[in-house]
Amino acid sequence: MKSVICSAIKSKRILKFYYKGGIRIVEPFCYGISTAGNEVLRAYQIGGYSESGRPVGWKLFRISDISSLTVTNEHFEGNRPGYNPNDKHMVRIYCHV
Repeated sequence: MKSVICSAIKSKRILKFYYKGGIRIVEPFCYGISTAGNEVLRAYQIGGYSESGRPVGWKLFRISDISSLTVTNEHFEGNRPGYNPNDKHMVRIYCHV
């Protein structure tokens, strides 16, 4: 999954996947290891389901909870207010925009 996500980040392609109750549509920005030791994806969710009721905004997704991952043919800009490539919630970064 790591190579698929990093490739999507590099080519700035939107991802679609199932996560905790529904389909999420996201712009992937940063992939790495969290301070808790989990593989995570920092992404800007642009649509789909949300447990919190806020389907749009910055989210941190645990890779182990992602399934049915699809890289779409849609591209995104690669710049969003609030994005920090040195994410403080990650101790190691594999790839980022």
